[in-house]
Amino acid sequence: PPGFVESSCRSRIFWMKLNKLLLQGKFFQLEIYDPYSGPVLLDENLASRCGYVLSEDVWGNPVFRASVLGCHVANEADELFSLTVNIKVSSFASMRAAVTYTYPMYCSYTSWASREIVCEENYMEVSVKTDVPAVSNDYTVAWMSALPETQNVAYQQWQLMFVSPSGRKRITVSDAVKLGYSFNNTLSRVYLRAPYHSNESDVSVVSGVNMNMVTSTSMYRQRWLLLLIDTTVSCPIDGISFTDTTLTWTVPRVIPTLVVQESTFLSKSIVMGVDDQVIVNPEQMNYSLEHNETHIRITIPIGAEGGKLESSISGGVYGIIYSIGLCLEHTWTDAGWQTTKYTVIKSITTPFMPQIPTVINNTVPEERLFNVAFGHFLPDVSLVAIAIGNVPFTLREAQHHGFRIYETPFSNGTKGFILEVSFDDPYVLKEYVNRNETKYTLLVNYTLSVGPEMTLYYHSAEVECVVADIEIPEAVGDCDEENLYLTLPTFGLHQYWDLYLGNKLLNRHLALTNGYLAATNSTHLILQIPLFAGAVIYEEVSFQKIKARFDVALRKVRTMETLQMFSVSCTFNSSAFIICHPDGTIMISAQMKTVPAIDMSKTKLRDSSCKPREYNEAHAFFKFHVTTCGTSVRFEGDHIIYENEISYDKETLPGQSTPTITRDPDYRLTVLCYYQAKETLVLGAFSSDPATSSPFGSGTMVPRSNTAVYRRVRQALNVVSRVSKDESFMEFYEPSMAILKQPVEPVFLEVELKDESPNVELYLENCWVARSPDFNSTPRWNITVDG
Repeated sequence: PPGFVESSCRSRIFWMKLNKLLLQGKFFQLEIYDPYSGPVLLDENLASRCGYVLSEDVWGNPVFRASVLGCHVANEADELFSLTVNIKVSSFASMRAAVTYTYPMYCSYTSWASREIVCEENYMEVSVKTDVPAVSNDYTVAWMSALPETQNVAYQQWQLMFVSPSGRKRITVSDAVKLGYSFNNTLSRVYLRAPYHSNESDVSVVSGVNMNMVTSTSMYRQRWLLLLIDTTVSCPIDGISFTDTTLTWTVPRVIPTLVVQESTFLSKSIVMGVDDQVIVNPEQMNYSLEHNETHIRITIPIGAEGGKLESSISGGVYGIIYSIGLCLEHTWTDAGWQTTKYTVIKSITTPFMPQIPTVINNTVPEERLFNVAFGHFLPDVSLVAIAIGNVPFTLREAQHHGFRIYETPFSNGTKGFILEVSFDDPYVLKEYVNRNETKYTLLVNYTLSVGPEMTLYYHSAEVECVVADIEIPEAVGDCDEENLYLTLPTFGLHQYWDLYLGNKLLNRHLALTNGYLAATNSTHLILQIPLFAGAVIYEEVSFQKIKARFDVALRKVRTMETLQMFSVSCTFNSSAFIICHPDGTIMISAQMKTVPAIDMSKTKLRDSSCKPREYNEAHAFFKFHVTTCGTSVRFEGDHIIYENEISYDKETLPGQSTPTITRDPDYRLTVLCYYQAKETLVLGAFSSDPATSSPFGSGTMVPRSNTAVYRRVRQALNVVSRVSKDESFMEFYEPSMAILKQPVEPVFLEVELKDESPNVELYLENCWVARSPDFNSTPRWNITVDG
């Protein structure tokens, strides 16, 4: 087919290249056409022995090279050469039903040097001019036709002498062929072709480069003639080095085994080539060809023109490989040899070079659109799928969903992939952070097809963008005669923030429990807090005046961090109230409601020494602690109830008998403070300031009638009490032992009357705990009252 085969003659080598595109999905073989025996299948053994190479160029096109001195090359006077190749193509690996294309190649080469050495990829070849004068210059047709037979006769009489570290070895030409060598002569030349690393070869280091060397002498002997020809050959087998940006190929400038007298060595020309093309001006292609007294050095930038960069995957890591086919031709003269042309053909491939892709966040927050660049990749990489937030999309599905994906080229020949995703896309993660910012997180997993093998490669990336797009709500406070009000926007509530009273979440249960009223509309929450509801802070309490405050904390839902405190503070005029502080302080404004009126200054608590702190004709203001003023305590369910009583002692007229005449009405006001038992601290251990702490006690005032206007005189009786360790009353604490009890833990108390008087009975009315045995010591903590 047109364009299937390209061929050329570079110096003394046939080059043939097949178009890989026309071989896709096909299998092919090469046959070398022998004019005497017909086609011969090309394999590795035949190639290295006969001067053939079958490989690929850096682009993957099959390449066939052959020496003009190859086994099956037709030679006309060492000037014109021809070789015919059969190209067999089949759709089957067994090569059945193959189509055969016969392709002849021709090469003209007349500028032979006295010695020519070729270092190919799979063989080393040296050819030497014999300098035996011809019998006649009249090359008649008959003479030429007899020449092959004459050469055949001569061939049988040649011998080879190899010198290696193991010693000398002399063998016939036919035995050399069995060892993989090829030796023959033409009209004017003798040549030896040797495989690398044969038993007769040796490796030596020349100027830091390992050289594979075969030291040999070709001998031809007749009775009157002994012809000795030096057929030593030496080729570099390494000399390649790499950096992240360049590859360097180093070849020795002077090879001692090929130069008899180094003092007479003269370098004539050094030429480099890429594939079958000579590079006249390497600098124009950014190549570097340098040489000094010891080395010839070619430096190629990774990715330079003439070579091929290819993507690859190794161990799940993306990277690149660079390949280039180089050729070096060095011509020199010396005293031992008139002219030597030394040609080295080398295919160089770098090791796998990891290239971790970069993810660049080009997002402009004001646009609320992620813009993410992913690169850099060679042209042989394509994006096949993505996953956003672990949800997979084909490219078509992604475009349909609203993601925007496109390629972007870069100036160095690479490319990247741009992904655009809206902040508001449901697959973008959103997290409220700091005070008023949202962190948008794009989790993306790229799936790419890499290289000619289309290996799948996966790369995950996480891109974040923090935007100040949340407005912290501002609250408005207000009061009426009996309530405090707080109004604030509902946007973001319970999504970003919660409202807290102290450490309690403001929810429906808390509102109902504490008597709050919460109402919402489409935009705002209105919270109504009664003056004497729980969590109201009383900043100042005095006679007929209360300065109250209500605090609501705006906290982050997840971290409980307080962002804002909303406070409503108002002053109220109240004629009657009771306030129970968490530290046990009780404040009461008692109102006079008797007819006729009484003197409120003479009211008192159970302990008659506890008088009003402020008063007027209609009110009395008391402030005391639950451990003082005769306050009693009892437990009901999960509550602790502290009780005291405000009373007024009637003034009686003096007389000789029991007083019976008074002008004052009864006045008894029972005061109750309720505390949650599980939230009540041990009294006396409070550290909170009543002015700043939220009260959690609630109080009531209950007026009662009482006809008893005087107390009985106490009489000391022989009473003994003990505390039992449990309800069995079998084991008791020692009298001097300290007993530690929690506020809600029961105390098992036994009281015994030792007095044997028949007129005395034991009734347990009031029982309390004091700090000393003194009967009248304060403070005291009541255990039972009116038992």
